[in-house]
Amino acid sequence: MAEILKPGPDTRFWPVDKIVLAYYALCCAAILGWWTRLAPAPWLLLGHLALAALLLWEIKRPNPTSRVFRNWYPIVYVGLCYKEMALFIPAIRHTDCDQWLARLDYRLWHANPTIWLERIYSPALTEYLQWAYTLFVPAVLLVAALLWQKRRYREFQYYAFLIALGFLVSYLGYLVVPARGPRFLLRHLEHVPLQGLWLFRVMQSTLDTLESAHYDCFPSGHTELTILAWWGSRMVSGRLFLLYFLYTPSIIFATVYLRYHYTVDVLAGIATALLLICVSPSVCRRLQEGN
Repeated sequence: MAEILKPGPDTRFWPVDKIVLAYYALCCAAILGWWTRLAPAPWLLLGHLALAALLLWEIKRPNPTSRVFRNWYPIVYVGLCYKEMALFIPAIRHTDCDQWLARLDYRLWHANPTIWLERIYSPALTEYLQWAYTLFVPAVLLVAALLWQKRRYREFQYYAFLIALGFLVSYLGYLVVPARGPRFLLRHLEHVPLQGLWLFRVMQSTLDTLESAHYDCFPSGHTELTILAWWGSRMVSGRLFLLYFLYTPSIIFATVYLRYHYTVDVLAGIATALLLICVSPSVCRRLQEGN
């Protein structure tokens, strides 16, 4: 798979460029379609066009900044796409799917999992799982950083494609099935408040500020992207692959234990990750051959 990708700046469109530009085109279409419902619509449209133009410039006019920009820009571009979901979802969707997801959970388990788990709550476990949940983005980026450090640019570019695709697919899921999560819907059923040992509240409030959309449950991006990072870590070393294999169950369990997700979100995240692992090599190859 990795052999089809060439390192360094050039004037071809890389697979990750194509999916990012396609997603930005979709966003522009959404802005135009719901123009009157998006208060900052002109600025949103201008921002998307400016970022797309910058990417096209870096691709077609290689310069001293192109090598670093073209390899690392998805962090910023994809991150901004997440932030704007806080604007898109209320404008495009007028209802959420929390009740539907909670009912599916109850039918599956004959209980509300986040409430049932109160019987095993402990401050130490809560603190540990919040750390695991909070380290999600650094864990995803660590694989990329290590591939870059080892100068394995072909693998780095494929990993960038896989992770960018994973994030963008999850954003589309948030739009199709908007939900805030059980810690909002089922709060009235809770008997035991979550309490950590040291930094639990600080980490939780910080994430609440950063994840301003609050309609980002389905599929569970933490589950999906952590599995993709675990799969990608094998390109670095067997030892890292084992480390991520041990970390991944913790973060998956944390999503439900900490009341961020319904179990059906987690199942959807697992299914999405497995699907992308299976199809991304051929998709990446086809996009590469399209140059």
